[in-house]
Amino acid sequence: MTTHQETPSNKKSALNVFLIIGLSVLLCGTIYFGYRLNENAIEREQIKEDYSMVNNITFGLFSVDQWRDKLVEVVNRQVTDFNMTGKQKKELQAEVEHQLHGLVTKAVSEINKPQKTLSGKLTKFAFKQFVDPKKIHAQVPAFAKTIITKINSPASKKRLKNIATSKLEQLENQTYDSTNVASASVIKYIAKKYLVSDPVKFNSRINYKLAVINKATYNSSFAMLGCVLAALALWLIMKKQVKLHNTLFIMSLLFAFVLLVVGTTTPIIEVDARIHSLNFLILGEKITFENQVLFFQSKSIVDIISVLISQPKPDSVVIGVLILIFVILLPILRLTAKGIHVLGKDRFAENKIVKYLTFESGKWDMADVMVVGILMTYIGLNGILKSQLSNLEIHNNVLTTMTENNTSLQPGYFVFAGYVVYSIILSVILKRMTPNDMII
Repeated sequence: MTTHQETPSNKKSALNVFLIIGLSVLLCGTIYFGYRLNENAIEREQIKEDYSMVNNITFGLFSVDQWRDKLVEVVNRQVTDFNMTGKQKKELQAEVEHQLHGLVTKAVSEINKPQKTLSGKLTKFAFKQFVDPKKIHAQVPAFAKTIITKINSPASKKRLKNIATSKLEQLENQTYDSTNVASASVIKYIAKKYLVSDPVKFNSRINYKLAVINKATYNSSFAMLGCVLAALALWLIMKKQVKLHNTLFIMSLLFAFVLLVVGTTTPIIEVDARIHSLNFLILGEKITFENQVLFFQSKSIVDIISVLISQPKPDSVVIGVLILIFVILLPILRLTAKGIHVLGKDRFAENKIVKYLTFESGKWDMADVMVVGILMTYIGLNGILKSQLSNLEIHNNVLTTMTENNTSLQPGYFVFAGYVVYSIILSVILKRMTPNDMII
């Protein structure tokens, strides 16, 4: 009976295969979750852009149509629900009596003037003989009461309300708003894209959808970073398996590539400033505007570069190009050079350019500076927005406004920061793997 003992070479090969399989699974997971993160983030950005367009202050608080509709609604309710109180009836009757007394006095005065014509003299004579002004004045209260009663009859009130309503409709039709066409286009656009009939239903549906996407986005980012952490954990497990380090390092570089791509193409910061609510008291009723978006922008690093390069100003173009070179292209070259240095033959591995990119170019890599810069920008911008929005906060008996600042760092930032930390760790590992390499 013979036994076959496993040789060290076979054991190494088996471990290498298992390591590659395990890392490949984690890499596929990282790629998948990175893809889902990017897709969800882009979808979220598009939805938020549509949301900010529909709820833009131009189509709300600054829209003549919106104010007209709300004011007409308030006035219509006031007219429709109008009924005189007992006190108002007394006050109105007193005013009517005053006017009637004035009319009687004026009429008597006109008749009593010297008359030059025969008909005028006859009229004056007949008036003095048959009409007693005191009796007419005595009947004024009864006349006034009859008028007030007639005004308050259902038929009269209906006619008066119809007159007031028709005048309001006439005024409404005469009001022109330059945003009419744009507003109609926006409503038509959201109706077609989101299958909703009006902005209210759109907001309700979108708020729910955004909550779902937000959760999925953060779950994908956490899962992605979790896969990377699992790959790093293998370094601790395989720390003593020196012969497997090359394989482990090359696979680790692939993780870094995925982090870099996702981190630079996924939104990193979102600026969202809005008036949460505005309540204006008029005629005893509140006119309310809600979710009035003042400003919204969501950008990835690639978006920022694209915006800068597309600017007409040369300094903006230069900054965009520098960010492209030192934040995206140089990190890619460094990762590639590290891979060549570890796997390449001596002629390639010891090439001066490769070694420079591998060991010395880190001082030119601005990815870590970008992480700090984005964070400082967020802190500064967030502070400015809070300060400016606080100036719009008004609380009094007539007007109440509440503002909302939803500016936040997005998952893309954390993935990019994860790449920076991960690349630093890989650089440390590489130096320990090649302690005798000469650094230029």
